[in-house]
Formats: sequence, structure tokens, C-alpha cells
Amino acid sequence: MLLQVKEVTHAYRENRTFWSSSRQAPVLSNVSLTLEEGQCLGLLGTSGAGKSTLGKVILGMEKPQTGQVLFQEHDFYKVHGSAKRALRRDLQAVFQDSYSAVNPRLTAEQIIGEPLENYERLSQREQKAKVGELLETVGLKAEDMTKYPNQFSGGQLQRIAIARAIALRPKLIVLDESVSSLDMVNQTYILDLLNKLKKDFGLSYLFITHDIKAAYTLCDKLAVMERGEIVDSFQDKDHIFNSTHSAVKKLLSAMLPEHPRYRTRMRRDESQS
Repeated sequence: MLLQVKEVTHAYRENRTFWSSSRQAPVLSNVSLTLEEGQCLGLLGTSGAGKSTLGKVILGMEKPQTGQVLFQEHDFYKVHGSAKRALRRDLQAVFQDSYSAVNPRLTAEQIIGEPLENYERLSQREQKAKVGELLETVGLKAEDMTKYPNQFSGGQLQRIAIARAIALRPKLIVLDESVSSLDMVNQTYILDLLNKLKKDFGLSYLFITHDIKAAYTLCDKLAVMERGEIVDSFQDKDHIFNSTHSAVKKLLSAMLPEHPRYRTRMRRDESQS
């Protein structure tokens, strides 16, 4: 098993006021999930469901109060030194806001080359060639490496973020709302690109989103969060259309008019009612 999240609970401390003492605000409650190598798990939920916090816990950015995060069978919060460095190499992320995720003073070459500098011993010529190859892999040109972030569109900059994430051929990439800020054309391109990279490089994804249509397009299986808990999960993503849980129905309502499979079912159900 590539990733195991076991009964993770996490809370943020709320600010103390004159009228009340500080207290823990629960964000995650006994969350468990698994992800096998080569798979994509879609983690769905509305704003505030806790899915991005869970992503941070998995990435090692937020240590949970209780529970375990096992990545490649190692407890991410108990390993240290070279062992933790090796795990971090195999775990990368792409976030929603591509502009804030990069240093505006760095060129595309420097942005994509950062993980290579940290983990690989390449000559300057070898690294430049590698960056050019990565740019072409995500649909840009090798010559784009001299450009700065403000010279790219949002969709292009997200491709650069993806190029940086795949530079080390990681085992798992956490994609946190990575297409939600893009228009439909760029969303489609990025989803197609992610699917191709998954097949070509044997990547695994944790795809965090509120967009059930995007998750259905990319993912192999789905899980739905509400108020810090996983309330429903689907090993076969098609089974999500049969869920009776209110949180799932709320997410489905946003995509039903566009989904031919469900439109047909909805018309049939209406005719029988």
C-alpha cells in the first residue's frame, strides 16, 4: 500500500477572547483512507469539509493530534534524517494558486530546477536539458525556461507547477484544487495532461477538489468528506451516482445537468414518479 491514513484527528486552536478561553476547533475526526500505487483517489467535499487540511497532514505540513500517516509503510511523522528526505522526494504537491506557489523573481528554469538541485547531482548543462524536457512534457517549449511567472497565463503556470512536481518522478502527487481556478479549456487540458502523466510515469494522485466532474474524469475511486469526516467512499466511481448521503447529493447536484449518464437516469426516474 502506497498511502495509509489511519484514524487521523486534527484540530486548530481558536484565538482566545475576553469572554472565552481558547479551545480546539476540530477539523478532522478519525479519518482513514488508503491509496494503492498507480491509482488516483478523488477526495471530494464542499468548502470547510477538511479536505485541504487532510492534504496538509499527508504532506507533512500539519502534524495530527492523533492517528498515523503511513507513506510507503513508513510513519511520516516518526522518520527522520535521510529516511524522511527519501520520503519527501517521493511525495510532491500542486496547489490551487499557481502564482503564490512560485517565487515571482525566479525563471521557469529555476522553479522547475529547484527539486533537481535539492536531490540530483546534475551538471548545469544536464539540468538545463532536463528542465527543457520537462517543459515539453507538460506542453510548453524548452525556450520558455527563461521566462518569469508574470509572462505566463494561469494555465501555463500550472503546467510549470506540474513540471516541477514530476521532476523527481515521485510516487505520489497531492493535487489540492489544482484545476479549480482555471477556465474550462485549461481545466480539460490539465486533466488530460495529468491522466497522461499518470499512465506514462506510473504516478499516483490524491486529487482534492469540490468539483465532482473533474474528480470523475481523472480518478479511479472517490471519497467524500463532510465536517472533517469521510462520510462515503466508492471503490468504483460509478457507484457515487447511487449514493443516498446528503453530502454526496449536494456535490452531484452541481454536475447532474452536464452529465449525460445521469440525465438519462434522472429523466427515467421522473417518468416513473
